[in-house]
Amino acid sequence: MAKSKAREYVWLQCNDCGDLNYRIQVRVQGGMPKFTLMKYCPRTRTHQEHKIKRK
Repeated sequence: MAKSKAREYVWLQCNDCGDLNYRIQVRVQGGMPKFTLMKYCPRTRTHQEHKIKRK
C-alpha cells in the first residue's frame, strides 16, 4: 500500500537565532497549519519558540 501525499516534511526554525533545528511531518490536507512549539535550541542552550519553515 502506498503512502498518501497528505503529509509532508517541514522544518522548525528558532525564533531567536534563526537556525533550522528540527524536521517534522505535518498533515497538509485542508491547508497548512500555523503553530509554534517550545523546543530546545542547541545554539542558545535554552528552550525557545520554533515556527514552521517550508524549504
